[in-house]
Amino acid sequence: MSSRISKQEAEKRARELVEQMTIEERASQLRYDAPAIERLNIPAYNWWNEALHGVARAGTATMFPQAIGLAAMFDPDFLKEIADIIATEGRAKYNEFIKHDDRDIFKGLTFWSPNINIFRDPRWGRGHETYGEDPYLTGRLGVAFIKGLQGNGKYLKAAACAKHYAVHSGPEKLRHEFNAEVSSKDLWETYLPAFEDCVVEAKVESVMGAYNRTNGEPCCGSYTLLKDILREKWKFEGHVVSDCWAIRDFHTKHLVTSTAPESAALALKAGCDLNCGNTYLHILQALKDGLITEEDITRAAVRLFTTRIKLGMFDECEYDNIPYSVVDSKEHNEAALEAARKSLVLLKNDGILPLNKGNINSIGVIGPNANNRIALRGNYYGTPSRYITILEGIQDYVEGENIRIYYAEGCQLVEERTSILTKKHDRLSEALTVAEHSDVVILCLGLDETLEGEEKHTSNHSDAGDKIDLNLPAVQQYLLEKVASTGKPIILLLSTGSAVNLDFADKNCRAIIQTWYPGARGGKAVAECLFGEFSPSGKLPVTFYSGSYELPDFTDYSMKGRTYRYIETEPLYPFGYGLTYSKVALKNLKLLNKVTRESDILLSVEIENAGAYDTEEVVQIYIKDNKSKFAVPNHSLCGFKRVFLKKGETKTLKFTVLNKAMNIVDDEGNRYIDSDSFTIFAGISQPDKRSEELTGVKALSAEIKL
Repeated sequence: MSSRISKQEAEKRARELVEQMTIEERASQLRYDAPAIERLNIPAYNWWNEALHGVARAGTATMFPQAIGLAAMFDPDFLKEIADIIATEGRAKYNEFIKHDDRDIFKGLTFWSPNINIFRDPRWGRGHETYGEDPYLTGRLGVAFIKGLQGNGKYLKAAACAKHYAVHSGPEKLRHEFNAEVSSKDLWETYLPAFEDCVVEAKVESVMGAYNRTNGEPCCGSYTLLKDILREKWKFEGHVVSDCWAIRDFHTKHLVTSTAPESAALALKAGCDLNCGNTYLHILQALKDGLITEEDITRAAVRLFTTRIKLGMFDECEYDNIPYSVVDSKEHNEAALEAARKSLVLLKNDGILPLNKGNINSIGVIGPNANNRIALRGNYYGTPSRYITILEGIQDYVEGENIRIYYAEGCQLVEERTSILTKKHDRLSEALTVAEHSDVVILCLGLDETLEGEEKHTSNHSDAGDKIDLNLPAVQQYLLEKVASTGKPIILLLSTGSAVNLDFADKNCRAIIQTWYPGARGGKAVAECLFGEFSPSGKLPVTFYSGSYELPDFTDYSMKGRTYRYIETEPLYPFGYGLTYSKVALKNLKLLNKVTRESDILLSVEIENAGAYDTEEVVQIYIKDNKSKFAVPNHSLCGFKRVFLKKGETKTLKFTVLNKAMNIVDDEGNRYIDSDSFTIFAGISQPDKRSEELTGVKALSAEIKL
């Protein structure tokens, strides 16, 4: 490991460079599409690049599962490796781009990832870009991704960006004018912790402001968020970028300013250094009008050139010789395949899985997502050199076996239900025929990025990417019910980036696997799982609510009734839940230290694989404050470890639960220990009745008295 170039050295060099520029040149560098300054040998640079689950929008790259699937792995160490692979491919592509003097959009080293917003409402279309609903899990995964992306060399391998800061999770259709009203308690208990982890612990190089207002202030011009919290409280040293065209919203949508120069001034003065959009074209007018000073412009320019120097853009850099051959390499695609394997969540299994090839003569693969490439990728994706859909994965797996694979699309992803009920529908009849001729049906339903995604994205089915409710599209629900009526055994493969209503499926399907959007080779991983090549081990990073659960209003940012920490009824499939093909037993939960108000909590627990399959499992630690009136209603995740166990093997795992896990957040947003009584739980899911019912494993508990 090289000694990292210090922030002080990089900033000194940046200031010396910026001081040679005219004020017009300095202002020009605050745009995402910064022009060249030839007299100073500064090339043009486009700051906009994406790397949510692989290098995106810049041609061929390894495509990993969508972020929500990566979250389901509950594996920060592997996620860090994945981010390192992404940075490696990003560097290799950058090296080639600049050789060809291609400095266009999506060609740089500043990746606007990860998305660490809290997936508070399952209707939010962009929730699959996140790491789920829990701030602790999101923080651990965000830190891992950022460290992997930025590397540990002398220079940053790539620059990560924590987004969208802050209190941002829909509705998409209203995001440009929406004011997210949030209590101080919810702000500091739920919406900010992951950002704090990414800034303070991971030293993320960039933070992106959100489109919305938070408590009246537009996020990209919020003195509270950008000055008081980010710079002063957290001591953030990187640069702030706006979401794209968010600053224009100040005067066109939020109406907190009247003109573009006023909007540019508000954002710049608050601490937004870089404008994705064109409002900073008005910076010189704002200067002329006395709304900003030259020092405001200089400060932002210095921050931006500090990042470019930390990336080694003006030096010979240790990453300059990463060859193009690493892009989409065999090793990287194997990592993507392994990620897909780890991300699969087995929600139900009555014993039908894994399938035995020797007992099956025919398999019916039915559904609109069976052969849907779009359902492999999610959004913010690159171009894989090869896709393997679920149908193709199953076909490849049984090739050479005496097993007939029948296929029927069954229906489109979305269609009016009345069209099926009132007229003949060839796809449906074909699906029923396939089911009737098959020993087992693999039913592939769900969504893709055209149905849940970003507002006004060209691929969206409508002008906003949010879901109206949690139901499957009516045409798919009808297909499910009709196929179920044949009496054939059904294994449901659900490809979505969010929770949907599975009440009927839970009662009528013999097995259910949540595949998420599993990446380019996802179909191979799914087929291997179905036939027992490995034991599924993913866990839900979101709650799957019962279909009867009444969600709070989508625009209500209070956490009451939302997510596993605040839910007031029993879910269908809880956060943290996921089955394997094996069975484990937990025993001997031990506290290893005398816990005090100043100490961490040290503990150990034994886990035994008492089943018939080798498997990975995720041991999860939760904590509950037993006394404070400010405690969350249920319990909170505070530790987890993924472990591999051969059948019959026992391992002892040790955990360090940080002292801050005992903190509450009061109504003013203050954090402190407010109790002398806690319960710590160790399990393979939450310590709730539904999880224990589904897994057959009761969480162990230990009492802590301070």
